[in-house]
Amino acid sequence: MVRGVVPDPTGPGQESVWDYPRPPAVRRCTLPIRVVFGGEVICQTAESWQVLETSHPPTYYLPRAAFAEGVLRPASGSSFCEWKGGARYLDVVAGGRTAARAAWYYPTPTPSFAMLAGHVALYAGPMDEVLVGGERVVPQPGGFYGGWITSSVTGPFKGVPGSTGW
Repeated sequence: MVRGVVPDPTGPGQESVWDYPRPPAVRRCTLPIRVVFGGEVICQTAESWQVLETSHPPTYYLPRAAFAEGVLRPASGSSFCEWKGGARYLDVVAGGRTAARAAWYYPTPTPSFAMLAGHVALYAGPMDEVLVGGERVVPQPGGFYGGWITSSVTGPFKGVPGSTGW
């Protein structure tokens, strides 16, 4: 627990992001997920992975094969996660619109995160709509983080003002 942070209370069916571990854990998710961008359904799946890390809402990794053909295009740049390895970025393109570097993947994840190979995560903010189990997600605060907030998780969430030291 980070000094000075008081977890929000949880209710029935909720979990606190402050109970998630660091380093992160990975959990299979079988809730239906639907992503709309540019007025088009670009991804539908009921198979995904959630990466669960202290103070962050889950980041969902969706099977690349579940995305409509041509909506994911290689983008410039890369980043490195101390746990998952080197990430590459993708532009999301549909309906005449482009969300630059709105998705990422790990071409060769570390052994602990090998299940993420062939999966893509994306920022919910630039999308028209992201639904998990029929519920519209709220993007994690802050421009860097890619977690999806639903009613099943409580915060406070990394990315809010004053959270840079978490």
